[in-house]
Amino acid sequence: MTFVQDLIRFIVEGGIFMYVILAVWAFSVAVALERFKKLSFTFDVDGPSFMNELQRYILSNDIQGAIRICSGSNAALPKVLKSGLKRANQSPEQIQNAIDATALEVIPKVENRLPYLSLAANLSTLFGLLGTIQGLIQSFSAVSAADPAQKAEVLAKGIAVAMNTTALGLFSAITIMMVHAFLVAKSEKIINEVDEFSVKLIDLLGTKKASDE
Repeated sequence: MTFVQDLIRFIVEGGIFMYVILAVWAFSVAVALERFKKLSFTFDVDGPSFMNELQRYILSNDIQGAIRICSGSNAALPKVLKSGLKRANQSPEQIQNAIDATALEVIPKVENRLPYLSLAANLSTLFGLLGTIQGLIQSFSAVSAADPAQKAEVLAKGIAVAMNTTALGLFSAITIMMVHAFLVAKSEKIINEVDEFSVKLIDLLGTKKASDE
């Protein structure tokens, strides 16, 4: 209870910008949770293992089986590879075009809303700075205009506004930046696997077609 009371007092003493920073932080948490769920459980897949399984079907000349494996997943990599497998009997250029078209559709979904976190981190810092300036203005006003009996109290309130908003703004920005970096790394891993295994699929299909001929 003491911690909760101290936290409430910390927020109240910080002034209106504390609530703005908290709103930005709460928005960022919601975006981060949604992105983490999508990137970890919807779009991601173990690329090397998936490609090895796919390779066994292709080398066994079971393209339809490989397509069924891709259809069983909503991840980004299977969707892209599936479009290439559907054109397995066509030229490498046509396979590449199909893969590129699907990648252009899938990759923006992987990167979706991540820029909001970067923006939120910057906003937290800036609102913290605004709160700092507000607190300094209150402090200077106390020194120059307040009644001598109330000067110390008003000065303390101004300093509290400045320090509390600075602290909360930095805390919000730091946590958001850390989460943003983690999610960006996660999305880049997915995109890099799409690029890598798409090239390997085209090469594998070309090699298979050449050996069949």
